[in-house]
Amino acid sequence: MAREGARPAYDPAGPDDALRSALQELRTGRWLAMRTLLEDTAGWAAWTRRTQVLATAAAGTDVVRAWLAEEPHSVPAVVMRARVGVERALRARREGHRRTHELWIEAWDMSQEAARSAPPDPVPWVCLLALAQLDRRRLWDEHRVAAPEPTLPPGPWGLLAEADKRDPGNREAHHRMLQFLYAHAASPRPAEAEGFAQLVGQTAPPGSALHLLPLYVRVERYRREGGRDTALDLFWVAEDATREALRAYEAWFERSDPAERSPLDLNHLAHALWGAQRFPQAARVFDAIGPYYTPVPWTGRAGRPGEPAEAVEVFLRARARSGATP
Repeated sequence: MAREGARPAYDPAGPDDALRSALQELRTGRWLAMRTLLEDTAGWAAWTRRTQVLATAAAGTDVVRAWLAEEPHSVPAVVMRARVGVERALRARREGHRRTHELWIEAWDMSQEAARSAPPDPVPWVCLLALAQLDRRRLWDEHRVAAPEPTLPPGPWGLLAEADKRDPGNREAHHRMLQFLYAHAASPRPAEAEGFAQLVGQTAPPGSALHLLPLYVRVERYRREGGRDTALDLFWVAEDATREALRAYEAWFERSDPAERSPLDLNHLAHALWGAQRFPQAARVFDAIGPYYTPVPWTGRAGRPGEPAEAVEVFLRARARSGATP
């Protein structure tokens, strides 16, 4: 039952044992397991997810550079170099590093090379989308393309279209687009981001993880508006919040392949259903989560946001409350 289970801990690999093994090797400076993992990866969804997680771990190392030195014509290595370059540029911006612009341009060049080396691959276009948020004044032409819907602002829609052409409904590509809209928002509650999430969620096919985009927007809105006071807690049970949670449950959770579900998506759905007091549905999602907790979105409901231990306590309370319902 959802009320039972060991105390959770965050694991970036989630239930992907092969990815976990490759990460362990990567952290010791070895790249052969990463190469083997990527060679064995089937499907763009798994490829996108695994390259992202690997890049997060590799960004502080020279592992990918060593791989390329040994195998300079390896296409997966070229794609991973772009992934690592993007991760470093985004980290530099978050930390206010003086080399941010230099790392951004380097990552853009790497992503362009990856796109040329791997024409069918959506990941180089996801990389370019991720970098678009660094262009805060939208100076680049490719970041000022007219939107496909008149209610949405200009942005890197061409980059999204390229990723979508290679992998329709690519989860990370749409989340990167959402990050771009947040980065260029003129208000604490950007209508553009909400409109984009609603539009994508309403048009996504059954089983698509894009049905959860409105849940991510609601968590971000809660964070931006202060969170954790009684008045704001009420909006989790509002009609639109409940509707979004149930739509995601019915259109994604009940129709998706359990092996392809992201732990981050599962945690957002459990959080939304618990907040909407839809406890029987939340219990099923908690059972699917198992031990694969993710700090977000639970940190936003903790007494001290960003405190990992408190976020785990919120998760445990939500799981117990949901599992206690007959």
